[in-house]
Amino acid sequence: MSDIIHIALVQADLIWEDESANLKKFDRLLQQIAPETEIVVLPEMFATGFTMNVEKFDKPVGRQAFEWLQKKATELDKIITGSLLTGENGKYYNRMFWMRPDGSFEYYDKRHLFQMGGEDKVMTSGKRKVFVEYKNRCFQLQICYDLRFPVWSKNNYDKSTDTYDFDAIIYIANWPESRKQAYMSLLKARAVENQSFVIWVNRVGVDAKDIEHSGDSQIITPQGNVLVKATAGKEEIINYKLDFSVVDELRKNFKVGLDWDKFKIF
Repeated sequence: MSDIIHIALVQADLIWEDESANLKKFDRLLQQIAPETEIVVLPEMFATGFTMNVEKFDKPVGRQAFEWLQKKATELDKIITGSLLTGENGKYYNRMFWMRPDGSFEYYDKRHLFQMGGEDKVMTSGKRKVFVEYKNRCFQLQICYDLRFPVWSKNNYDKSTDTYDFDAIIYIANWPESRKQAYMSLLKARAVENQSFVIWVNRVGVDAKDIEHSGDSQIITPQGNVLVKATAGKEEIINYKLDFSVVDELRKNFKVGLDWDKFKIF
C-alpha cells in the first residue's frame, strides 16, 4: 500500500459545445503537468461544457473525446479522470472515466441529475457506486450535484478485515459561483464524515448561459482542512504530492467507523 500519490488538478475554462477546441486546450494545459504526476483530474464534461444539446454533436456522441482521453493517458503514461457527454444505445450519460495508460478504463455514470438544469430530461441516471484502485488506495468517483447527497458517498468500515470502501472521493464539477458557499461547506463535511480525502476539480469562466464559475479546485484532509486550493476564477493546475498516511493515522487514532450506521443502496 502506497502512502504517496502525485496528483494534478486541472482547473480550466471550457469552450461551449466545441469538442475540438476544448481537446486542443487540454493538449496545451496538460503540458504543464509535473513529470511525477500519476493521476490527472479534469472537470465535469470537460470536452463540451455542461450542455444538454446532444443533437449538436457527431454520433456516436462523445466518441471523439473518449478517443482523445484514451490516447492522452497512453501518451502521458498517467491515469486521467474526467466526465464526458456520452451516447450509448440511444441513451445519454454524464459519464466519468478513469482512464489508465494501457487504454483500460472504469466509468461512473452520474447518479444525481440536476433537474433544475434539465439534465434529467436528457441524461440517464447511473445506478451504481464506483470505486477504483491505484497503488492499493481506493477512490470513489462522483460528479458535481452528487456532492449534495451524503448517503451516496457514504463510506463503510468492515471491522473483521479492518478495511474501508475508499480513501478519497474525487468530485468533478461545473458548479456555479453563485452557489459557492454550498460546495465549500459540503466538501469539508464529506471529508470529515467519511474520514477520507476529498479532491474537488471545478471549471472556471462564464458559460453560454452567462453562468459564472470560480473553480475553487482543492484537496481537503479527513479532518476538514484545506491542503491546497487553486486561485478562484483563474485557469490553473495544481500539482500535489498526496500523503495517505494522514488517512491511516486518523483512522487508527479515532476509529469512528466502528459506530457508522450500516446500510446499502441497491
